[in-house]
Amino acid sequence: MTARFYVVGGAVRDALLGRPASDRDWVVVGATPDELLAAGYKPVGRDFPVFLHPETGEEVALARTERKSAPGYHGFSFHADPSVTLEQDLARRDLTINAIARADDGTLIDPYGGQRDLRARVLRHVSDAFAEDPVRLLRLARFAARFHDFGVAPETQALLRRMVEAGEVDALVPERVWQELARGLMEARPSRMFELLRGCGALARLLPEVDRLWGVPQPPEHHPEVDTGVHLMLVLDQCAALAAPLPVRWACLMHDLGKGTTPPEQWPRHHGHEARSAALARAVAERLRVPNDCRELADVVAREHGNVHRSGSLGATAVVRLFDRCDAWRRPQRFAEILQACECDSRGRTGREHDAYGPAARLPPLLAAARAVDSAAVAADGAARGLVGSAIGTLIAEARVQAVQALLDASATACD
Repeated sequence: MTARFYVVGGAVRDALLGRPASDRDWVVVGATPDELLAAGYKPVGRDFPVFLHPETGEEVALARTERKSAPGYHGFSFHADPSVTLEQDLARRDLTINAIARADDGTLIDPYGGQRDLRARVLRHVSDAFAEDPVRLLRLARFAARFHDFGVAPETQALLRRMVEAGEVDALVPERVWQELARGLMEARPSRMFELLRGCGALARLLPEVDRLWGVPQPPEHHPEVDTGVHLMLVLDQCAALAAPLPVRWACLMHDLGKGTTPPEQWPRHHGHEARSAALARAVAERLRVPNDCRELADVVAREHGNVHRSGSLGATAVVRLFDRCDAWRRPQRFAEILQACECDSRGRTGREHDAYGPAARLPPLLAAARAVDSAAVAADGAARGLVGSAIGTLIAEARVQAVQALLDASATACD
């Protein structure tokens, strides 16, 4: 086999940027599927010929060209044979910074100016074929969140707008939208993903509930940034600063959706937005087929974030009721995620980014004290006194309230 192998894509790009190396992807030029099979490679690609190296397990793809044959990101036909050149294969890639190859001797093959754009910190499409695959728009938004010091080339921004206007984004399936959004939320500057999507009009098509938050004012005494969309972007970047897991980041994205449905005559107040936010978050989760851990956390954060923020003024009974609504007895770890989402929300305000978040210090010890109540022993004592059903539940709740009150009293005494 006289094939030539090249490392391509992210591994080459990240090495040039001095970033930790990602998994290596390979392209082989001048080979046939039968030759790779004879050499021990294992086929894995259904739509086009991709193989696993028999020893390293790394992916090796035959050099190929592609042609648009139908709408959407599945609508492609591929051509792969030994005559396809490396330059032809690189031409089908999305961004110039991902269209660089490295030969065995270290030589870089860069026919589309990827190294130039790396130096200039620019995200630029390789060719107009970029517009044929709507997933590339989402990938570009995700790269903007990862490489947050990179700008987007003006001609690429114009191409993104044309893609949206042509309806390509509407052909995306929910699972792929969720996959790319989830990955973008976990990048270093998730706000940039949404800013790029909003700038080209894609956000209004994919997440209109989020898109409508820009231009909606909030009370300036609580939100110096005023605009709800601006606030949301600050919250998402706080998620990254606090290394929050994906369910927390998704909950933060969803937490204020109800403010987008407040009648303008009620601005800047948003009474009852929590329940509206929860309902909208559930609808988005259903539409995008969001995993249960993310949708459940988003629901409770949307409903309760205001109560968590105000929990410093709550007495023992109200605190226990808050724990009840958050299912904190059975799921204390999820309650910790609720607190983290609320902290990101509180710190996602202009000038408040480094403020301490009181509920994060106050509520965990109170929950620990309440959970330390031996509910089985309380229930047994109640049963011995002839209590049944809801009366026993009331007895357990009272015991938890007493435990929380005792800790509050002790804290007050310590502060005197």
